[in-house]
Amino acid sequence: MSLRTITKLAVGAALIALTSGAAKAGDNVEVLHWWTSGGEASALDVLKKDLESKGVTWSDMPVAGGGGEAAMTALRARVTAGNPPTAVQALGFDITDWAKQGVVGDLSEVANAEGWDKVIPTALQNFSKYDGKWIAAPVNVHSTNWVWISKKALDAAGGKEPQNWDEFVAMLDKMKANGITPLAHGGQPWQDATLFDAVVLSLGTDFYKSSMIDLDPAALSGDKMKEAFTRMEKLRSYVDDNFSGRDWNLASAMVIEGKAGAQMMGDWAKGEFLKAGQKPGTDFVCIRFPGTQGAVTFNSDQFMMFKVGEDKQKAQLMMASAIEDPKFQSAFNVVKGSVPARTDVPNTAFDDCGKKGMADLAEANEKGTLFGSMAHGHAVPASIKNAMYDVITRHFNGDLSTADAPAELAAAVAAAK
Repeated sequence: MSLRTITKLAVGAALIALTSGAAKAGDNVEVLHWWTSGGEASALDVLKKDLESKGVTWSDMPVAGGGGEAAMTALRARVTAGNPPTAVQALGFDITDWAKQGVVGDLSEVANAEGWDKVIPTALQNFSKYDGKWIAAPVNVHSTNWVWISKKALDAAGGKEPQNWDEFVAMLDKMKANGITPLAHGGQPWQDATLFDAVVLSLGTDFYKSSMIDLDPAALSGDKMKEAFTRMEKLRSYVDDNFSGRDWNLASAMVIEGKAGAQMMGDWAKGEFLKAGQKPGTDFVCIRFPGTQGAVTFNSDQFMMFKVGEDKQKAQLMMASAIEDPKFQSAFNVVKGSVPARTDVPNTAFDDCGKKGMADLAEANEKGTLFGSMAHGHAVPASIKNAMYDVITRHFNGDLSTADAPAELAAAVAAAK
C-alpha cells in the first residue's frame, strides 16, 4: 500500500524510513481486539495482510464479545502487569479513561506528518486525541440506527419499507402472521441499549441530545421517555423466547437464513450479510430506523496505542500510518460494513448501503445531528452508560414496568454521575 501521503509532506528522513515499509524482522504488533465474527475477521485480515506486506508480523489477541467489555477486562490485567499490548481496539470514553491513567502512547509524530487533523472529523478526534496528542488511530465510523431486513420477508409483508413507527409495527405484525420471528435480537445489555438508542432518537434529535448526552433529569424522567419505554415493550413482543445471551452475529444469521424478518443493529451487521454472499437490494434491505432519517448515532472503532519500549514503537507507528492510508480505509470499510474515518475517501468501491451510510453521515455532520451513541460508549462515560444499561435491560426482560422505568433511569444516572 502506498505511503505517498507521507512522501508528499516531505517529513524528515527518519520518519520516512520509519514508515516506508523497510521493517526489520523483529518488528511485531500484538493486537488485542474483539473482532471474532466472520465479517469482522475478514475485515481485520485486510489490515493484518497490509502490515505483513510491510514486514510487520502480527500477533493476534482476540477476546470475543461484541461490545468489547471482555476485551477491556483482559486489557486491565495486562496493563496492571506492566505488559500492555502494542495496540488495542477501543471505543469512545474507554479511550479517554485510559488516557487519564497516563499509560497511552503518542502517535502525534506520524499524525502530524500525514495531516490527520484535516481529514478526520472533529467528533472522532474528541476521542483520538488527549491533551493535544494523538493517542489512537480511528479505523471507521459505524452508525448504529440501522434496520436490516430480509428482502424475501419484506416482500411477503407487503414490500413497503416502513417510514414511521406505525408502519414499522405493521410490518413486524405481518412478519409474525407469516410465521417467522419478526425481530432478531440478542439479549445482551449492549444490544438492548442499541435498540433503545434508535427508539430515543426516533422521538426527536433534541430529545436524544437532552436525555442521552446532556443527561437532563426532566428528559430522562418525563413523558417522552415513558413513550420510549412503551415502544421498547412493543419491540420485545416481536423477539423470540430464546433471545437471552445470543450474540449479535447469530441474530444476523437468523435474518440471513430467513428465520427472522429484521434486525436492529449497527452497520457491522452488513459484514455478516456480505460474508454470507448476500447483496443489498436483492437479498436484504438497509434502512434507518423509522423516524431517524437525517440523524445518525455513531461509534468509531479505534486502535489505541499504549506506551511500549523503543524497540516496539516503530511497528506501532507503522500500524497507525497503515490504518489511516486512504486505500486501506476504503478496502477495510467495504468489507466491515462501516464507512471511512477520513472524509477524503471516495465512495466508488462501496455498495448501495455503504454509499447511503457515507451520505447520511455527511448530512448529519452538516446538520448538527451526528451524535455519539450512548449504547456504544460515545455519549457518556462508562459508569453512566452501564447504569443506563441496567435499567434498559431490566425493563426489556420484564423486571421493571414501563410506568416506573423513566424515574428509575433518571435515578440511576444521577447516582452514577
